[in-house]
Amino acid sequence: MNRPIFMKKIKIIPINITNNAIKQVNKALTIKGIPENYFLRIGLRGGACSATYFIGFDKMEDLDDLYEIENLNIKLLIKRPHLMYLIGIELDFEEEGNGYTFNKKS
Repeated sequence: MNRPIFMKKIKIIPINITNNAIKQVNKALTIKGIPENYFLRIGLRGGACSATYFIGFDKMEDLDDLYEIENLNIKLLIKRPHLMYLIGIELDFEEEGNGYTFNKKS
């Protein structure tokens, strides 16, 4: 069953994505040839105290919201149940180190 994709066009996305992270996401989209129906996904794995953040590319699923990051040509998927845990998170990319990092601002 094909369902329509609804995109929330908003000026403020729930997370902050640094310029370094944006460059790496765009690089991955180009180099890996990610299909047009796949989007950047940020979410949580696990639960309670053991939850960890993850990043990847994925198709839209039930309970997903799709955000368009204006002027950056990036579309971001976030599952609605994960949203409250992602608000205020910063996604960064460290060239010399851990790669993608998630930082929680107090």
